[in-house]
Amino acid sequence: MTPATHPEPWDRTATGVLRLPSGRLVRGRGLRRPLPPGPEPTVGLYLLGRPPGDFRWETRWLRWPDFRLPADRTAAAAALREMWERSAVERVEVACAGGRGRTGTALACLAVLDGVPAREAVAYVRAHYDRHAVETPWQRRFVARSG
Repeated sequence: MTPATHPEPWDRTATGVLRLPSGRLVRGRGLRRPLPPGPEPTVGLYLLGRPPGDFRWETRWLRWPDFRLPADRTAAAAALREMWERSAVERVEVACAGGRGRTGTALACLAVLDGVPAREAVAYVRAHYDRHAVETPWQRRFVARSG
């Protein structure tokens, strides 16, 4: 893909698509579910305890065990910033196995990068992505400290 060519954005009404305050669209999903219909991501950030396997698109992997926090918080901050930057012109997908805890936490961190106050980011993601997003107290604290 050349810099002058941008993929079509996500359909903002599609399942799992979160619209950030800036208008950027990011898709969250659970990898245990089938790939949703529509275009494929340009890049995916996968939050799992082990590498996710092969995809037809570019991927990043963060070692992030279920119900926990990222193993390397510096790498997580860099990957999240990269996904936020790329979401301005690419179809970014963020996913874990179930699509709620780790995915919701990462989406809340993206919301903070996009200007949502850290203390409001979990509520923002619950209101606009999944009401069960960000499952544990330590995931909520991780978001609150991301600001």
